[in-house]
Amino acid sequence: MKSYQQKIKIILIISIFCGGLYGQSKDGWMALFNGYDFSGWNQKGGKASYEVIDNAIVGTTVANSPNSFLCTNQMYGDFILEYEMKLDTGLNSGVQIRSNSFPDYRKGRVHGYQVETDPTPRAFTGGIYDESRRGWIYPISRNPKAKYAFKDGEWNHFRVEAVGNSIRTWVNGIMCANLVDDLTSEGFIGLQVHSVFQSDMVGKIVKWRNIRIKTNGLKRHLTAVDPDVSEISFLTNRLTKAEKKNGWRLLWNGRTGKGWRGVSGQKFPQNGWEIKDGVLTINGGTNRPGDIITKDQFGNFELIVDFKITKGANSGIKYFVDGSKEKIVGCEFQILDDKLHKDAQKGVNGNRTLASLYDLIPAKGLTVEGRSKQFKGIGAWNRARIVSKNGFVEHWMNGEKVLSYNRFSSEFQSLVSESKFAKWPNYGQLDKGHIVLQDHGDTVHFRNIKIREF
Repeated sequence: MKSYQQKIKIILIISIFCGGLYGQSKDGWMALFNGYDFSGWNQKGGKASYEVIDNAIVGTTVANSPNSFLCTNQMYGDFILEYEMKLDTGLNSGVQIRSNSFPDYRKGRVHGYQVETDPTPRAFTGGIYDESRRGWIYPISRNPKAKYAFKDGEWNHFRVEAVGNSIRTWVNGIMCANLVDDLTSEGFIGLQVHSVFQSDMVGKIVKWRNIRIKTNGLKRHLTAVDPDVSEISFLTNRLTKAEKKNGWRLLWNGRTGKGWRGVSGQKFPQNGWEIKDGVLTINGGTNRPGDIITKDQFGNFELIVDFKITKGANSGIKYFVDGSKEKIVGCEFQILDDKLHKDAQKGVNGNRTLASLYDLIPAKGLTVEGRSKQFKGIGAWNRARIVSKNGFVEHWMNGEKVLSYNRFSSEFQSLVSESKFAKWPNYGQLDKGHIVLQDHGDTVHFRNIKIREF
């Protein structure tokens, strides 16, 4: 009898100190892993091995396998998730949230939001990657402080708060991502063992422990937002409360041509430019309506434009344009199919390629040394971001910087003097100018056009 009572006592003690290992604790936390087997979990995707060692889930990479995921049987919508991770140096991994696997989507491939774990020099741990869909949607290039949150070779604590259309992450107490996105509201949680392509990466391990979740009474447990961590929103033609508070406004409302006009008149073109289902499209063809131009002018600003190009297409986003002149000339964020459009081979050192300052400065990956500019492809939505402040200008594409320059510098003037714009006096020197979306005879789509002034 005494032995039986001792066993019961031990079980009760374990239940208390493991934070609800066998059920929900008093403060609402539920353990997702019981510490000894995979009850409540199932494996999807690849053939990496998962086992339980010392109360931790241990995943091991294998050769010739796609990404593997150990997934919860249960689906989760709004939650606060905490876990600890430790992995071998050089190994990429992550935890899927609000993820799914459907037979009719890429033959059942796991897809959805992934909270990244990246101990490589890129240091994107805590960023959000959209697995098997859109790729990076919150790279850590927008939050330099987060690059130092992860401790290589140690156990790292992660916290994920997914409530409504907001997904926020912390690593070791440092806020990493602040995403607003409404593509998927519910899904499973999955522990990723990444595919490997080099023989010396086979047999590498990643570990998880102390995995717990809270699904009720979340608002009073949310962590304060670090004001230095930028909110990135993918809501279609809508502004968040934070964006409104920070001075953002829609430059295109998603429904009409209000605020824009054709370059040859005071009204929005009746033909050629189409507004449908929240998308603004310039339809390619020989009957060209011409560029459209904002009625307002801007000097110090941050501009975001989502664009989608068709095969071989050419367009651009021009800024610091003098709208009083018949010829539409201004600094240009080039929009181009680099592979199929011949203009990509012209100019100097690629300065007419996608995201370049057209005919002046080529776009290239600046976030990580040796990393190319991040283009999501033809037929996919890509995001242009232009920041102009006191003469200093940056081009960003899909969350990563591709170039920067000072438009009042002697270096800029030298570039202009050797370009096709040399004959235009004061090119790029206006205090304020209009913003233009270009008609180059090809079909290109735009949405989520928003701006804030400094």
